[in-house]
Amino acid sequence: MLKLDYLTLESALDAAQDAGPCLVGVIGFPALPDELPETVPRASVPAEDLLAGAGRGICEVWTSREPVVTAVDGGVRLAQTGDFLFGVHSVAERGIGIRAAAEQAYRELFATIGRHGFPHVARFWNYFARINDEEAGLERYRQFNLGRAAAFEAAGRQGGVAVPAACALGFTRGEHLTVSFVATKGPGTSLENPRQVSAYRYPTQYGPQSPTFSRAVVQPTPEGHLLLVSGTASIVGHATVHAGDVVAQTRETLANLAAVFGEAERHVGAGAFPMREASYKVYVRHPADASVVRRELQAALGPAIDAHFIRADICRRDLLVEIEAVASSVAPAAGPVLP
Repeated sequence: MLKLDYLTLESALDAAQDAGPCLVGVIGFPALPDELPETVPRASVPAEDLLAGAGRGICEVWTSREPVVTAVDGGVRLAQTGDFLFGVHSVAERGIGIRAAAEQAYRELFATIGRHGFPHVARFWNYFARINDEEAGLERYRQFNLGRAAAFEAAGRQGGVAVPAACALGFTRGEHLTVSFVATKGPGTSLENPRQVSAYRYPTQYGPQSPTFSRAVVQPTPEGHLLLVSGTASIVGHATVHAGDVVAQTRETLANLAAVFGEAERHVGAGAFPMREASYKVYVRHPADASVVRRELQAALGPAIDAHFIRADICRRDLLVEIEAVASSVAPAAGPVLP
């Protein structure tokens, strides 16, 4: 099973060295350790860590219990371990724009995972600059959705195919679209939130192309299950609620997370994914709100919550906070509750 840790830059290097051949990949916010092995999938995201201390940043470190085989294929950095394939791909926007960059990146990713025998994608992370700015008469996030959907369609991944979990975040600088992903040999189960309209069924008021993601994916592993929860925000039905109120948005986001975790436990078994034991990455639009959001999370989930706070622009201008989660269940499943 894949394991995720959020660590300081110094601790990330120690963890990478300790992991040795079981190091899967590292994503740095905003920096990476200089001494990482050249072959390891990695990316630097130009984002500020809001609570780790000035200039320190955090690193997302993925490891495995099994040895990892790394490769570079078509510009995609890959790490294969057991039934999982982790990868990072970056495409320059200059001269083509975000829509074409998204289509190119996803076409190349789908081709690559197909060649390596990992046809199912459980999770995508998408990072690019100026997500809420206008480009060619349309918000850049909406342009991104058009490009991503075109690649999904070209790959035959629309209709009847499990939809990956995903997020898309924006930053003030950068000229590349960076996509990281977890792909698998066998299919996982896409989950939706009963409190929300599925993102891929949003009405056209949110753009000419609906976003292509599910609310979460539960992936079976030899040890149990891995739960990958998409970026989650203060949306009920398909509408943003509590505009301008970061406390209320955080509480609504927590309610949505609870609903998704509930759906995961209905699938795997009661108590499989305690929310207090998950790891959270929290994207906050305004740095001054970070301490307020942390206080709300600690009030709901306990003071020891594993949560890390990144300054980012979110896919809707009226959203102030977005939270994603990773959780694992290593106990033998009692069997799905749902048929």
